[in-house]
Amino acid sequence: MPVSPVLAQAVITHTAQPDSADLEQRGLILAQEAAQLAQFQQYELAVPRAKLATQLVPQNAEVWALLGSLYLEESEYDAGIEALERSRALDPEDSAVWFALGSAYFQKEDYSKTIEYLEAALKLKPDTAGGWFDLGNAYYKLNQFPKAIAQYERAVKEDAKFWPAINNIGLVLYEQGNVEGALAQWREAVLLDPKAAEPQLAIAVALYAKGDRDQGLTLGQTALELDGRYGNLEFLEENLWGAKLLNQAKMFLDTPKMQETMAQSQTQPSTDN
Repeated sequence: MPVSPVLAQAVITHTAQPDSADLEQRGLILAQEAAQLAQFQQYELAVPRAKLATQLVPQNAEVWALLGSLYLEESEYDAGIEALERSRALDPEDSAVWFALGSAYFQKEDYSKTIEYLEAALKLKPDTAGGWFDLGNAYYKLNQFPKAIAQYERAVKEDAKFWPAINNIGLVLYEQGNVEGALAQWREAVLLDPKAAEPQLAIAVALYAKGDRDQGLTLGQTALELDGRYGNLEFLEENLWGAKLLNQAKMFLDTPKMQETMAQSQTQPSTDN
């Protein structure tokens, strides 16, 4: 027996429909869950929750920013940029989103876009040392060395203990042929952080190339014992070591002393908690 239209309409009318406030609350709860999962690097579980949250609260800039950041963690840069752009459109004054977009374009190796977004971010929040550092890296990748150094110096102006910027000034100077200037920068970086492996290895490579092999090998051993990742040429390239320094690093790391040090570091048990 077919259901009468009147009865069918009555059933639909009495079906509970969530109101907008309830939907918003659900969306925010999902976003909070996604953020908590992200803290434990469970991005595969976090992304679907954040994505659903954007559907429930599509006008919430923070939720779109969260989704964008999660995509970036998963190296899904195009999806991350799309979500971050939605966030930026809703809240163009959030400097963190501009910084994140700059980082995303850097990973895509679009350094002109990186500069565009980072400069916009720094207009909103000029006291961000890390932002100036990232901007310097973008100029460095474009071989605009004077501009790169200027941004690194601004980073140090904002944070006098920001040794990565000092380290990278050394990288630029070395590629320009200013070995002594580079060494001075790396030594300053080591003074700021004696446990920083990168500048110590850079000093070791430069000294070895100059002919001071014993001191270079000793410093190189110390650097690799601090952080064995720097024994990998690909890792050095990711950290913006230029062609000249990389070539010399290859010869340095191929020495028996460094090969022995790297082998020992790989066999030692981890001390991480």
